Amino acid sequence: MAARNYTPVTEFFLIAFTEHPEWGLPLFLVFLSLYLATLLGNAGMIILIRKDRRLHTPMYFLLSHLSLVDICYSSAIVPQMLAVLWEHGAVISRARCAAQFFLFTFFASIDCYLLAIMAYDRYVAVCQPLLYVTIMTEKARLGLVVGAYGAGFSSAFVRTVTAFTLSFCGNNEINFIFCDLPPLLKLTCGDSFTQEVVIIVFAVFVMPACILVILVSYLFIVVAVTQIRSAGGRAKTFSTCASHLTAVALFFGTLIFMYLRDNSGRSSEGDRVVSVLYTVVTPMLNPLIYSLRNKEVKQAVVKSLSRSRASGRP
Repeated sequence: MAARNYTPVTEFFLIAFTEHPEWGLPLFLVFLSLYLATLLGNAGMIILIRKDRRLHTPMYFLLSHLSLVDICYSSAIVPQMLAVLWEHGAVISRARCAAQFFLFTFFASIDCYLLAIMAYDRYVAVCQPLLYVTIMTEKARLGLVVGAYGAGFSSAFVRTVTAFTLSFCGNNEINFIFCDLPPLLKLTCGDSFTQEVVIIVFAVFVMPACILVILVSYLFIVVAVTQIRSAGGRAKTFSTCASHLTAVALFFGTLIFMYLRDNSGRSSEGDRVVSVLYTVVTPMLNPLIYSLRNKEVKQAVVKSLSRSRASGRP
C-alpha cells in the first residue's frame, strides 16, 4: 500500500464557541469580567496577606502562593480565549500553542501541589498542634513551595516536549478554548502510543498523587475531630479546613471530570464548559472562598477598609 502524503501542521486554528457567532460578544464580556475579578481578587488577597501581620502564618503563606499561581494560570488561558471570541476564531502558531500548553500544565500542576501541601498543613495544625510551629517552620514551608514549583516545571517540560514531538497533520482546527492535550491528540497522525504513555505516566505523578495526599491528610483530620468531645470544638476545628476543602472540591472535581473519565460519550461542547470552570471560574472564586469562610481574612479586610477610610478623611 502506498504511503499517504500528509501536510505537517505548523499552526492551529482555535474555533471554540465560534459556531454560535451571536454568543461572541456576550461571552467575551462575561469572561473579561471574570478575568478582571480573578486579577483583582487574587492580587488583593496577596496584598492583604503581606500587609496584615496576623496573616503571616504558614497557611496564609501557602494561600498567597495559590493566589499568585491562579493569576498566572488564568492569564495563560483567558487572553487567548478572549481573542478567539473577539475575532470569531484565532490562528496560533505551533510554538505559541506549545508555550501555552507548557504554561497551563506548569501552573495547573503547581496548583495541585499547593492544595496538597495545604492539606498537609491542616493535618499538622489539627493532629499535631503542639508541634505545628516546629514542623511548619519558615524554612520548611519555603522548601515545600519551591519543591512544588520545581516539580510543576519538570512535569510540564516533559509533557510539553513529549506532546509536541507528535505528528500533527491534516485538520488543524482545535474546537477548544486553548491548546490542551485532549483536542491536540485528536489531530495527531501516525503512531503516538509511546508519547501518550509518557504523558499519562507524568500526569499520574501530579493529580492522583496530590489527591492521595489530600485524602490521607483529611482521613487523619476526621479521626482527630471525632475524638473531640464537645460539638462546638469539633465544629470549630473542622471549620478551619472548610475553605480548603471547598477549593479542593472545585478544582479537582472539574479536572477529574475532564481528564480522568472515559472518552466514550464525550462531547466537545461539554468539555469546553468544564474547561471554563477550571480555567476561569475556579481561580476567580478562590479569594471569595477564603474571604467568606475565614474569620482572620474577614477581620483583615475590615481593618484594611477602616484604614483606607481613615486616611481618606480630611
